[in-house]
Amino acid sequence: MDGFRPIAEVTADERARIAFGKAGVHKDDRYALSVNDDGAILLTPLASIPKRELLVWENDDLKASLFRGLADAAEGKVKRLDWLTEDEDDEDQ
Repeated sequence: MDGFRPIAEVTADERARIAFGKAGVHKDDRYALSVNDDGAILLTPLASIPKRELLVWENDDLKASLFRGLADAAEGKVKRLDWLTEDEDDEDQ
């Protein structure tokens, strides 16, 4: 099996569960599970994001803009936008 290396031999428990701690799996890690015709199992690490954030990864222009903004912030190229942080009480006066 190309790209795979043996780590350990494990036995499924009475509920057909297998511990993967020796492979570096940690609590709450997420994986896509695949199996081939020979029964070989492949776990692919996943990172889940909220659906509302998916549009950033699907829109290249938006993603580029976001990364430019993050880079500017990291370099200290920011300015205060008071109109964005005004209290609603101030607007009523």
